[in-house]
Amino acid sequence: MSIVKRFITESIKRTEIDEFLQKKLDRAGYGGVNISKTPLGTHVVIYAMRPGLVIGRGGETIKELASALEQNFKVGNPQISVSEIEVPEFNAYVIASRVASALQRGVHFRRAGFWALNQVMEAGALGAEIVISGKLTTERARFEKFKAGYFPRCGEPALVATKRAEAHVQLKQGMLGIRVKIMPPDAVFPDKIKILDALPEEEKTAVPAQAPAQPAVATQPEPAEQEAEPEPEVQAREVQDEPKEGEAKQ
Repeated sequence: MSIVKRFITESIKRTEIDEFLQKKLDRAGYGGVNISKTPLGTHVVIYAMRPGLVIGRGGETIKELASALEQNFKVGNPQISVSEIEVPEFNAYVIASRVASALQRGVHFRRAGFWALNQVMEAGALGAEIVISGKLTTERARFEKFKAGYFPRCGEPALVATKRAEAHVQLKQGMLGIRVKIMPPDAVFPDKIKILDALPEEEKTAVPAQAPAQPAVATQPEPAEQEAEPEPEVQAREVQDEPKEGEAKQ
């Protein structure tokens, strides 16, 4: 199998597992799944608003999910852990399911859309967008968009930081689709510059401890250098040349 086909197969499997868990854990407030492979098996992290319903009494539900993932989706040695959603308003799956349940109860789509949008923005999100499409008012299908805040359309923040989710609901007039996009407050933008009001304080450098002063030791003065002995004076005297033999006879 080529590397391209392998990635496509893995993506399809992740999507099928996500849809299966979304239907199975609808009452538990399903908020997404994270699948990662480890040397011991496959680590599956399920995010839910009510983890107790995912685990079940004595762990029965979580054991059923593990066996279903292993048999139906060929997941090797699944190790499932459940994580509680801290802020449900920042989870796109939760917001999409809330809009879908509101539409099932007969709430008007505009009221359901604005209600969910206000919840997300009041929680502190940077931006949000909710799209409801289908046969909303007439037999002709169309879509209605509800958006607020700062929401980039392209670039790294739109691909990495944006949280997306889709949900479908069957009504009398037909199938309606809900698409939710949320920009959380902790998103990092490369073009966002933070200007400091004052310079940061310099770190105080530790002063090295001085060594204790050693007691002064009385030292004897060094003996003066011995005076150099005076060199003997050299007496200069005149040396006369001895007379030659011929000059002596004369």
